[in-house]
Amino acid sequence: MTKAFISYHHENDQDYKHHLSNLARQFGAFQDGSLPVTGIPDDNRSSQSIRRQIRDEFLSDSEVTILLCGGETRGRKHVDWELKSSMINGRVNRKSGILVINLPGVANGWTAALPNEKKALYGHHGGAWTTFNQRTQFEQKYPLMPDRIVDNLMKPDVAISVVQWERIANDPDTLRWLVDSTAAAGRSNEYDLSRQMRRNNSARVQPTLADLLATQSPSNALELGSAPGNALTDYLERSPSDAGLQPRNALLDALNARRGW
Repeated sequence: MTKAFISYHHENDQDYKHHLSNLARQFGAFQDGSLPVTGIPDDNRSSQSIRRQIRDEFLSDSEVTILLCGGETRGRKHVDWELKSSMINGRVNRKSGILVINLPGVANGWTAALPNEKKALYGHHGGAWTTFNQRTQFEQKYPLMPDRIVDNLMKPDVAISVVQWERIANDPDTLRWLVDSTAAAGRSNEYDLSRQMRRNNSARVQPTLADLLATQSPSNALELGSAPGNALTDYLERSPSDAGLQPRNALLDALNARRGW
């Protein structure tokens, strides 16, 4: 059974982590090797020292890091440390494959980067598949994705798949397939390690209206596949009176027009 580490925003997304751990424990989707990466002093330590400690003491011998991507995950320093540490070889343990699970309301669509993934998971998908080669395309599709993940989604010699929470939440067999395939692909990933590690948490990154409209575009079907999306609708229902936004009905009209309704 593949051993995986779950990286997530502990304050916001604990319920999703518990659900994933239950799929591992009750249905054997993977072996949960998660430990909280806390209490690591970073003020006087080098990034290399932090990475090595996380790789060998916390990620340990896990083969996959599962990133739960929620509304504020992108700006969390510990998540960034876990991701970068997953991409390196430690003194004892080797680098890991990375699987991204977008939590509800974050983004629509998916990235099928693993061998045979399109057939195994999306054989029913009747829409077009589009290959992205511009950073702006990924950023529009996934406005809340950590920058380090976007760096590596763009690399042809890195296989990182992005799947929607709804696709795996009640399907441990699909989750097991994704974790096992991610582990196999991760052994040959040549990650982009150029981005410096975060030293501080950043403020919440709120997607713009343009970002959310872009996630609804039929032309943004993915290599990326497209699912019927309501990220903008969800956003409007959560914050219908934000200053500077048009009235909610006008924005919904814009969404419907974009969809051709």
